[in-house]
Amino acid sequence: MQVSEGSQAPAFTLKDQDGRNVSLTKFKGKPVVVYFYPADETPGCTKQACAFRDSYEKFKKAGAEVIGISGDDSSSHKSFKQKYKLPFTLLSDEGNKVRKEWGVPSDLFGALPGRQTYVLDKNGVVRLVYNNQFQPEKHIDETLKFLQSL
Repeated sequence: MQVSEGSQAPAFTLKDQDGRNVSLTKFKGKPVVVYFYPADETPGCTKQACAFRDSYEKFKKAGAEVIGISGDDSSSHKSFKQKYKLPFTLLSDEGNKVRKEWGVPSDLFGALPGRQTYVLDKNGVVRLVYNNQFQPEKHIDETLKFLQSL
């Protein structure tokens, strides 16, 4: 399955950086930026996470929540979040079940988990899908521009 613009985002429940279950339905009623990234502590992912951190107030001002998802476990997310002072939730998709369910494409002939960002409206409908593996900071520019147009 491929999650596309105009479709309802598939529900999920994953563990956050503190090992607590977090469901996507928790965020219903406000826009949500869900971004899938390859792994904690890699150059591109760190750059992307820090760019989301540095623009976090703009996302809050637009009324949106930000959620980062990768296959790393909760303890890796906890360290990553603390080290870079990330103000948003990181979710652990061990086994990449949600990544596969959402149809996030892989890169480099399937060797690297893809980097894809979704903007959901307050009803959980996907309004934007943005993919750019090699320019992680572009995800922030594109999603903010889109949120500000809502």
